[in-house]
Amino acid sequence: MWRAVASLCMLMVLAASGHAEPWRPQVHFSPERHWMNDPNGLIFLDGEYHLFYQYNPEGELWGHMSWGHAVSSDLLHWHELPLAIPEDDHYMIFSGSVVVDVANTSGLGRDGAAVMVAVYTGARQGGEGVQNQQLAFSSDQGRTWTKYVGNPVLDLGMKEFRDPKVFWYAPGHTWIMAAVFAVQHQVALFASPDLIHWRHLSDFGPAGAIDAAWECPDLFPLPIEGDPVRSRWVLKVDVVRSQVAAGSGAQYFTGQFDGTRFVPDADPADPARAPLVHAVDYGMDFYASASWGNLPDPRRHVWLAWLDNWGYAMKAPTTAWRGAMSLPRELSLRQRGGTWQLVQQPVRELHSLRTGHRHIGAHELGTTPLELPRAAQPGAAVELIADLEEGSASEIGLRVHVGHGQQTTIGYNTATGTLF
Repeated sequence: MWRAVASLCMLMVLAASGHAEPWRPQVHFSPERHWMNDPNGLIFLDGEYHLFYQYNPEGELWGHMSWGHAVSSDLLHWHELPLAIPEDDHYMIFSGSVVVDVANTSGLGRDGAAVMVAVYTGARQGGEGVQNQQLAFSSDQGRTWTKYVGNPVLDLGMKEFRDPKVFWYAPGHTWIMAAVFAVQHQVALFASPDLIHWRHLSDFGPAGAIDAAWECPDLFPLPIEGDPVRSRWVLKVDVVRSQVAAGSGAQYFTGQFDGTRFVPDADPADPARAPLVHAVDYGMDFYASASWGNLPDPRRHVWLAWLDNWGYAMKAPTTAWRGAMSLPRELSLRQRGGTWQLVQQPVRELHSLRTGHRHIGAHELGTTPLELPRAAQPGAAVELIADLEEGSASEIGLRVHVGHGQQTTIGYNTATGTLF
């Protein structure tokens, strides 16, 4: 017998996009047309959040990989721009990152001015399949890009060497690149004074899940909740097939980075002191997460991910477009049980979308579900805020999108203490 008390507040959310096609997300970003996957090159500059992404300008399936581009002033309302970095006869453009070269260390800025530099993987066309790291640069807020004439800037002659995440490491006055040796399950670290000449520093891995290729690393310091001074480094890496996500997923390690190597925290329960590994997300639709650089508040950390899974991404029943991004999430670290764990919250900007609310008071629930009123406007986005008192219930939750023999259950298991 389930016994619980529930109180619910329904807030109508004004859609951020206005797209009317079936299955089109109303708040999450999706391209107007064609295929999209990994977010790339997330950077903030001059009041704009830039979102680049893996994009096929020629169709609704993976292929002809290039960089699409969208900008936003609030992380919610996105304006899609023309194709940023297209494939060419020699290379497809795989994942990477963008930095603002404030001091023009690369020499690519006009008259010594700051310049946006994209560092991405070039995937050689044809049978060779070699992957190397290349540059493109922009002096007009990312509206047009020029590929560096000296590409590639880092070529190891490997087939599975990709996804560079680059950031400025102030203590060492150097640029740092984290890229993956995908099938070796390693994150390789490199340093450069100018984004052009790179030297190898160290490797991390194999560790954690190694049952499939690694992709899309991210390395950054995060503040500790409640402590304005302390922080710890997080190394995230995605796994093409993750047991936790039952498909494509991601794992992360906490530790310290000294400018040369990442030293992970050890698992306190492991006598061998193996690196402690956590899952980024236990769902099946949060892959290739990337974090924004150059944010105005240096202690704020925001990322988002591809809202899909390689197990079914190309089979989504959408027309003219395929793929969407997650909501942006704000990150911090919390100490729990002697370990550091990632805390993720939807960005505070979402509150600006609230347009009205309806409060439904406390109700005692039994085995018969309580039917709540539907949204006043069919197809509208609705935010649900529920306070649940479990009582003697083993499980309690909400069923949404009920109809035609299908439903989505958002529940809480009282025995395991988990939301599903």
